[in-house]
Amino acid sequence: MHGTHDIEIAPTDPRQFELAARRLANSLVFGMDDSIFHGPGIEYAQPRPYVPGDPIKTMDWKVTGRTGKYFVKEYQEPKRMPVYVLLDTSASMCVSSHHMSKYAWAVSIGAGVALAAQSRLSPVGLMGCGDRELHVEPTLSVDRMMQWAHRLRRHGFRESTQLGQRLKQLAPSLRTRTMIIALTDLHDPDAIPSLKRVGQEHECIVFHLQDAAERGIRGSGFFRGSEAESGVRFTGHSWSNWDHAEESRRELIHGGVEYLHLPTDEPILSKIRFFMRRRGAGGNGAR
Repeated sequence: MHGTHDIEIAPTDPRQFELAARRLANSLVFGMDDSIFHGPGIEYAQPRPYVPGDPIKTMDWKVTGRTGKYFVKEYQEPKRMPVYVLLDTSASMCVSSHHMSKYAWAVSIGAGVALAAQSRLSPVGLMGCGDRELHVEPTLSVDRMMQWAHRLRRHGFRESTQLGQRLKQLAPSLRTRTMIIALTDLHDPDAIPSLKRVGQEHECIVFHLQDAAERGIRGSGFFRGSEAESGVRFTGHSWSNWDHAEESRRELIHGGVEYLHLPTDEPILSKIRFFMRRRGAGGNGAR
């Protein structure tokens, strides 16, 4: 593994970085249905009988309780759903056994997703989930979002993970139904419970980035190491099982959170495109 202090983790040429983000945005927009950025309507209209497939979150429990039959809330007009990109800026995101770290991928993907959403007139907010206080309110300004994306290309490798805490801070400020996209390696023990809580009221998607070394270091024998964020020392061996991706997937999906596993040693962009297009076609993107 490798890592140095306070270096640029995305392409050194800012123009290359921005071009890559715009290409990703264009590929996500192409063939994507606008409905994935639609939230509940501007004004509540009336209850209507429940139809199999209606989200449980739209249930009108008062009418259901009064009539003894299931009803959901129907809204007058669709409106654009705000999008929040939660970017894990913790130290573990920067430790990499490949030329491009989890953090570098997260910044590039986050910028691409933000541009794609803004192109569909959905305001995008950004929140850092490390020690840095980074919170950009939802905006349609492409320039403002790209300015923050360029700032995030540099990282100091000393931050602890705060994803769970940041979600707790963000949730009370969300006035309308919001699409939350978390780019993280899920090293925060409080991340999954917090994601499941937020997922009860909002659209919640997790892009789980994982380095190959996190699945074990083959042929290494016994070795000593330390956790990137806490500094806790440990002894491991080549058959140690550190891969909890499947367990995380099951728990998140069971909690109503959509999940996409993104190992950094496998093709990533094609998986994201397929995932988002499937959502745009009305399918569940969870994988």
